[in-house]
Amino acid sequence: MLMFQMDSQNSTIQVVIFNLGNERYGVETSQVKEIIRAEEITAIPNAPEFIEGVINLRGQITTIINLRKRFGMEPKPIDNDTRIIVFENEGNTIGMMVDTVTEVKYLSKENIDELPSIITSRTESKFLKGVGKLPDGLLILIDLEKVLSEEELPAVS
Repeated sequence: MLMFQMDSQNSTIQVVIFNLGNERYGVETSQVKEIIRAEEITAIPNAPEFIEGVINLRGQITTIINLRKRFGMEPKPIDNDTRIIVFENEGNTIGMMVDTVTEVKYLSKENIDELPSIITSRTESKFLKGVGKLPDGLLILIDLEKVLSEEELPAVS
């Protein structure tokens, strides 16, 4: 069963579209607090490998997750296109580092399919919501609240 916040009038969701390598991903705008440029990140000793470090976001210490590392992809140096998608998870402000943020689009409920079973059997699938069909290709939809497991949440607090 797909869990999306739908606009009751036309059953669409608004998604922020971003890239990791050659893949396009989307996350519901209702889950996003803001999108910022990557700034200097302070590394944290003994943190899980996918935690890039922390930043000072207007006086609030914010943990930054490198989504490439989280998905088991090769890390990429931070450049002018690198963005951090900031969201809240159980009272923690968390940033998710991505290669680029490209656009915001509306996606109708009819154009969202469940993940194929071959994908849902993989561990990474726990943070995936479904596949969106856009005129220019497919989009993997991510649930930001599931990017960290309950065991990992205390590590970012």
